[in-house]
Amino acid sequence: MIFLFVGGLGLFLFGIKYMGDGLQRSAGDKLRDILDRFTTNPFMGVLAGIVVTVLLQTSTGTTVLTIGLVNAGFMTLRQAIGVIMGANIGTTVTAFIIGIDISAYALPILAVGTFLLFFFKNKKVVYFGQTVFGFGAIFYGLELMSDGLRPLRGMQAFQDLTVTMSDIPLLGVAIGTIFTVSVQSSTAAIGVLQSLHAEGAIELQAALPVLFGDNIGTTITAVLAAMGASVAAKRAAASHVIFNLLGTTVFLILLIPFTMAVEWFRDVLVLEPRMTIAFAHGIFNVSNTVIQFPFIALLALIVTKLVPGDDSVVDSKPKHLDPIFLEQSPSMAISQAKAETLRMGEVAIKGLEQTREYLNSNQPKNAEIALSLEDAINNLDKKITNYLVQVSSQDITQADSNVHSTVVDVVRDMERIGDHFENIVELNEYKIANKVHLTDQAMEDLNEMFDLTVETVTQAIKAFEDGDVELAKKAMEKENKIDEMERVYRKKHIQRLNEGKCSGTAGIIFVDIISNLERVGDHALNIAQEVNHEE
Repeated sequence: MIFLFVGGLGLFLFGIKYMGDGLQRSAGDKLRDILDRFTTNPFMGVLAGIVVTVLLQTSTGTTVLTIGLVNAGFMTLRQAIGVIMGANIGTTVTAFIIGIDISAYALPILAVGTFLLFFFKNKKVVYFGQTVFGFGAIFYGLELMSDGLRPLRGMQAFQDLTVTMSDIPLLGVAIGTIFTVSVQSSTAAIGVLQSLHAEGAIELQAALPVLFGDNIGTTITAVLAAMGASVAAKRAAASHVIFNLLGTTVFLILLIPFTMAVEWFRDVLVLEPRMTIAFAHGIFNVSNTVIQFPFIALLALIVTKLVPGDDSVVDSKPKHLDPIFLEQSPSMAISQAKAETLRMGEVAIKGLEQTREYLNSNQPKNAEIALSLEDAINNLDKKITNYLVQVSSQDITQADSNVHSTVVDVVRDMERIGDHFENIVELNEYKIANKVHLTDQAMEDLNEMFDLTVETVTQAIKAFEDGDVELAKKAMEKENKIDEMERVYRKKHIQRLNEGKCSGTAGIIFVDIISNLERVGDHALNIAQEVNHEE
């Protein structure tokens, strides 16, 4: 019984993960774009949360994506709460899929998935095959679990437990929460509950509190993911917990009428036991969202009070790119694009500073902020470039054309600076993961080069803002020092390597970091040269 249940559960979990991965790969970056573009208000956030969760097959995955977007400034906390509510609805779809009794066809579905995976080279077909294989694995895992759970209905101890859960609903909530935390998947926990109910091992009145507990348990994963993360991440996780706790409290109070409503649906629609649990899950999450949706602003206020502090979020959305200027005043539009580019420069400087901080502190929070800032740079790059392309189609003077060309080039350099500090963050992550030690001298050299690089970029951007040729020349002089510093530090590194003071891996990381800093200096030089009108 134990082997069948554990094996079936393992196969079921693998099926969910594999099917979700296949759907995600088919969608590519579209999931992130859906959350970015279609969350203009909380209602749209709910819809986007449903769609993305159905494609990911995990509400936790949607929550993690949402936290990333909040960190990067693409989404407000209110919009994020809407997405989290939608994710709770989206996760019920899997329960409805499980409710369709096609276990008899699980093995043929697995065979079709395997055929698509092994006999086709086209990536889209392979991803579809992965989705089909995962789908079959879910139902075969369910069948094995059901076989394993079947003897439970004859066990007196289990019968007594279900009677107790009917009398004490809080016990059922606790069991559901603990089991979901154990398997790290509310979908799997509900799948087990559906199997138990289908085998007659647990009555509906005892199953519903367990269902509520499953919804609370799924929030723990988000809480664990937010530990040690930014304030924005903690607030998103807290809103997820409060949303499900409030929903469970309301439905426990209304447990008797809720049970009667589910029984009415079961009788009228002639639902199978598995589908009955799916309907209960769907009604719970949809009703919970409808009840709490009008109070999103209040929920956002509560979590802001519960999790105080500066969330370190950068506003990634453009502030100056007003479309009205494109036709009314192309000259003003170019000025607006320059103003937005200067904002982009501020973000780049902050990103470099956070990267330097991460290099010294090794704190994940610094890496998270740096990568969020790099994300913001990429977004601003796209928006400014698109805006400038639209400006170029207008009739502009030669002087405006020169400024237009300069801004296009500076935007490209800013974007590349973001790429280089992202590389340094990844190098430091590798250093930490592989326990690579850099010598005190190496760290001193890196900090000195970092300080000079940040100063150079800051001066170059300031020169671009003011059109200050003298300041541009000073930035260019500093860039020459960066080049010289890189050559000297390479030689010092070889000397340390020869003396056995550092490992080969540490040396590679050190050289790659100074190389990236030198490239940042080159892009600062490009910006300064634009001001100085030199090639």
